[in-house]
Amino acid sequence: MPQEPPEVQVSPGGAADLPALTSIYNHYVRETAITFDTVVFTPGERREWLLSHPEDGPHRLLVARDSRGGAVLGYATSGPFRPKPAYTTSVELSVYLAPGAVRRGVGTLLYKRLFEALAGEDVHRAYAGVAEPNAASTRLHERFGFRRVGTYREVGRKFGRYWDVTWYEKDLGQG
Repeated sequence: MPQEPPEVQVSPGGAADLPALTSIYNHYVRETAITFDTVVFTPGERREWLLSHPEDGPHRLLVARDSRGGAVLGYATSGPFRPKPAYTTSVELSVYLAPGAVRRGVGTLLYKRLFEALAGEDVHRAYAGVAEPNAASTRLHERFGFRRVGTYREVGRKFGRYWDVTWYEKDLGQG
């Protein structure tokens, strides 16, 4: 794996991060098919999402900050895979980076720290859906040992076209 960027610090996200996290997410809502949300959010509208990621437990939010100035560079989350009780030992992961933070090792560092945080939790499998094409996300997930388990064809419509989503799975050997 690439060397960790020394100017980046990772810690749990909190209320003070919400405006920056919302701004990063809204970039992907407006500009990409990486998320299938189609309308941008206000920080207030994202508050419930923030609160669903406590500092401990299987559903985490980790934030990467530039240690020289404190700017939020990106974030990674683990959240419920599905809402039914039998799915509680599975999590769905995602990572979003500020446009200026891509290709600097920030996503790799966030995932590394997220997996470290999940190591003591009752989590058996991690899943990630990648809207295609997205070579960078595919590389990131494969680097962390995810394996491709299938593709939903034309499952989402955004920007006047249909998009495929490829699903990846990682055995966490826990739970």
